[in-house]
Amino acid sequence: MKKIIVLVIAGLMITTGVFAKGISKKTPIGVSMPTKDLQRWNQDGANMKAQLEKAGYKVDLQYANNEIATQTSQIENMITKGDKILVIASIDGSALKNVLDTAKRKGVKVIAYDRLIMNSSAVSYYATFDNYKVGTIQGSFLVDKLGLKSRTKANPATIELFTGSPDDNNINFFFGGAMDVLKPYFDSGVLVCPSGQTSKAQCATLNWSTETAQSRMENLISSQGYGPKGKKLDAVYSSNDSVAMGITNALVAAGYTADNFPLLTGQDCDKPNVKNMLRGTQAMSIFKDTRTLAEKVVGMVDALMQGKTPEINDTKTYDNGTGIIPSYLCDPVFATKDNYKQLLVDSGYYKASDLQ
Repeated sequence: MKKIIVLVIAGLMITTGVFAKGISKKTPIGVSMPTKDLQRWNQDGANMKAQLEKAGYKVDLQYANNEIATQTSQIENMITKGDKILVIASIDGSALKNVLDTAKRKGVKVIAYDRLIMNSSAVSYYATFDNYKVGTIQGSFLVDKLGLKSRTKANPATIELFTGSPDDNNINFFFGGAMDVLKPYFDSGVLVCPSGQTSKAQCATLNWSTETAQSRMENLISSQGYGPKGKKLDAVYSSNDSVAMGITNALVAAGYTADNFPLLTGQDCDKPNVKNMLRGTQAMSIFKDTRTLAEKVVGMVDALMQGKTPEINDTKTYDNGTGIIPSYLCDPVFATKDNYKQLLVDSGYYKASDLQ
């Protein structure tokens, strides 16, 4: 048995060594991002490219216009051109199996970036923020601001719920984390959702679309009679900022102002949403510093290039259908109008003029 173990370890070392020996910093690192239409993916791509180039690597950065076929084609081209490490933020986490099977056959290492790629054994590592914690932070914020711990059934808080795209595995963690925090208050009757739309499927927003979120919020306002002079609406849970923007547009059109605006959550600290926080039309947004995430991915790339094991801090949470994917989870925090300057401006993430 000892001989077998030694042989297996030796084989792994040889495989890793061959990978490290077969590439150099002249070999481009393929970086595949979903779209340029959302501010955060522009920032993620730019940060990744800048930090990889600073570390001495050539970078093949592609944006896929939120089209699965385009992303698949771009990844195929990266593999054909000889990219030996791919960093992929997938549009649809379940749509890349075939092209990544090709990557695996050719010895290409795959790092899933922020969105877990499902049902593919080609995924070597996953780098993201603690997405369950994102949801629990959002939920806890609402518990605190709505005073749910001391609220009674005689005066329940009202809420509507929005999450993101059903093809994004992350919503299981965002929405799941938030609902785990809020469920006891739904169960006790101190928090109610008048529309009854509380399942993930009912609350999903295809492609995280601002327009789709706005349309659904408009329908809720109409069907439930929400308004400054209508039915009370204390809060709207939104998993991210592009969805929150659509919700804000609908609520403003319905006559809500900063004085009576429902508590609204978000994520990504997109510039327009930070401005909305300052105007009083969004209560908070999760801040995920993409510079931190890019730094961790560069560390993963460096380790793989040297035939070493990248730093990871989670080996239990993320099963993509083929097994647990070794992951590095960065810590999210949240911004409000009270702390945005310290988090976003003083840290150099934005200029003060960006938010005016």
